[in-house]
Amino acid sequence: MKKILALVFLFSISISITAQEVKINEQAYTVKGDEIYAGGKDVTNTLSEEIIQEINAAAAGIRVEEAAKKAIEKADKAEKEAKEEKIKKAQKEEEKREKELKKNEKELKKAEKKQKQAEKALKKKEKAQKSFDSANKKLESAQKKYDKLKYKGKLSPQEETKWLKKLDDLHKDIDKADKKLRKI
Repeated sequence: MKKILALVFLFSISISITAQEVKINEQAYTVKGDEIYAGGKDVTNTLSEEIIQEINAAAAGIRVEEAAKKAIEKADKAEKEAKEEKIKKAQKEEEKREKELKKNEKELKKAEKKQKQAEKALKKKEKAQKSFDSANKKLESAQKKYDKLKYKGKLSPQEETKWLKKLDDLHKDIDKADKKLRKI
């Protein structure tokens, strides 16, 4: 609505300000406001009322055509600007979506990396736990066998020394496995 009012206003101004060139009966006339010129001289008072009306009608038609052309040009320009504005807005939104997508991708990669690290740490802990359990079983088994042989009196002093060294080594293995397990 504002555009239409602006166009009507501009149309009325352009009609009153501009001079119109009109040809009637092979004679060229220039119309400026209410005055009619021929060859640069004012001929308004020398023309008949009928010719004046014909000249004014032709000038008005030319004014209307020019105003319509200007209005169409302005409307086209306004439409083009609106389209460009929509395109710019769409581009900004697309850029915003792309930035958001990149941000989400980075966060996803970070989360995946943390998950892999957690999985790796869990595997390491499970391995350490397995090692600790295995060392405990070996110690228990060796301790039972040692106690059984000692009880039956089947150990010589040299064998008993070997068994005690073996049990001591197994205790050290358990200590190492326990340290690894606590470290993780």
